[in-house]
Amino acid sequence: MRVHLIFRLTLAVVLAAPTLPALAQATPAAGADGGIPISVGGGFSTWNVNWGSGRMEGGTVWLDWNLPTTTPALRGFTVEGEFRDISIGGSTTQPNLRQDTGGAGMLYAWPHYKNIHPYAKLLFGVASEDFFLPSNPTYEHDTRGFVAPGAGVDFKAFGPVWVRADYEYQFWQNLISGTPEPNGFTFGILYNLKGGHRH
Repeated sequence: MRVHLIFRLTLAVVLAAPTLPALAQATPAAGADGGIPISVGGGFSTWNVNWGSGRMEGGTVWLDWNLPTTTPALRGFTVEGEFRDISIGGSTTQPNLRQDTGGAGMLYAWPHYKNIHPYAKLLFGVASEDFFLPSNPTYEHDTRGFVAPGAGVDFKAFGPVWVRADYEYQFWQNLISGTPEPNGFTFGILYNLKGGHRH
């Protein structure tokens, strides 16, 4: 099935990504200027679920692996893993609506500014949705693959802490009841384990 193919491709990207720097150039595991080139964070999401309830809210978690700046061809690129739960604010017609997504892909941040990094991204993942259909009450859950382009900006707040404003648009595979295209904004923070600079 296409869902399994997308899941396998996503897993392959996550597992293969750490080998890219080794193929391009031998670098120390922690980077030339010390620290671990990983950022972790999370935020508040306000989301157009594109399904009955209109706009809902939830939370997002990010795990970003910043590819080494010592390899010029990889400068600005990040391997990103993202997990989101949208479950707050269901309507009277969809009181139990819930969307959970997990994906991975690449993010490219314009690296030429010290304290601000605008970026574009493309993620592939798997979406899980709980819902209610009056015409088919036994069909209340589905899982589909999705593709999600997005864009945003990271602002340096202080030291290793960055503030992120992110927009994402998800294209889900067809459900029996339609083709959801959830999208929305997430506002949060990232903590860079490497130190002050991310790229």
